[in-house]
Amino acid sequence: MEAPQRNLALDLVRVTEAAALASARWLGKGDKNGGDQAAVDAMRLSFNSVDIAGKVIIGEGEKDEAPMLYNGEKLGTGKGPEVDVAVDPVEGTNLLAFGRPNAISVVGVAPSGAMYDPGPSYYMKKLVVPAEARDVVDINAPVEDNLKKAAKALGKDVDDLVVFVLDKPRHKNLIQEIRQAGARIQLHTDGDVAGALMAVDPLSDVDIMVGTGGTPEGVLAACAIKAVGGQILAQLDPQKEHEKKALLELGYDLKQIFTVDTLIKSEDVFFAATGISGGTFLKGVRYTGDGAVTHSLVIRGKTGTVRRLESFHKWEKLMRISAVKYD
Repeated sequence: MEAPQRNLALDLVRVTEAAALASARWLGKGDKNGGDQAAVDAMRLSFNSVDIAGKVIIGEGEKDEAPMLYNGEKLGTGKGPEVDVAVDPVEGTNLLAFGRPNAISVVGVAPSGAMYDPGPSYYMKKLVVPAEARDVVDINAPVEDNLKKAAKALGKDVDDLVVFVLDKPRHKNLIQEIRQAGARIQLHTDGDVAGALMAVDPLSDVDIMVGTGGTPEGVLAACAIKAVGGQILAQLDPQKEHEKKALLELGYDLKQIFTVDTLIKSEDVFFAATGISGGTFLKGVRYTGDGAVTHSLVIRGKTGTVRRLESFHKWEKLMRISAVKYD
């Protein structure tokens, strides 16, 4: 028997709340860079108070003049455990800019060396299912076969299933195959981290996520999928020749099939997400005049505990101690 240990996810949710509170001011204003910068600045400041020796594995590209949490950046006070960090201050910058649902702020943390580093890979093919179907699907099998096996594992008929797919030209044939199999579809313009989370969330209408999306987003989502016992199967899927060339030159195997256990190699994983624009997954930031209300998902992998937090923030007190100007 182990004594209860520190739940780092409860520190991380303060980081995602800060990013959400700052960026939600940009909802629908058409400026995705402005919203992203507000989230990045708030997230970096909040990380400064967290007792970790963190290194960003999944961030926003190489360091340049842009306000980003870049790959390789050090986060935290440096006094705590050495950890790999995956961040997306605004997952769905276009969703935020145009006032669309399901923009979220997300952070995942795992022990140092446990998180897959995708290097120059931008895109991967993904299949995400909840725990009940984790052992019955095959990313290279026909879509209809996966839907039938997943439906059986979930105790449903295929026409009961809801499949999350990004509404992109590359998915034209995939969408047709899902329809021919008889399943229902939710098409989303952006936000495949949220889509992956919906697929493993028992309270969500989504049963499965499938299709090609961001590689960094896949690793970030894998933190939560690992924690709740779901499955993500993935394969690098470069969409442009220069991406494919860069991967091959560095020795990446484009035929390798990743699982949740190869993307995140430790059970001791932590995850936090806070809603920004609201929607079917997490409610968005609601400003009240003298404060705000946020809704977050907090997960600890070692125990499998999932917390849903509704937090009430009061500007009068918060602004006395916060370096972030939320009001």
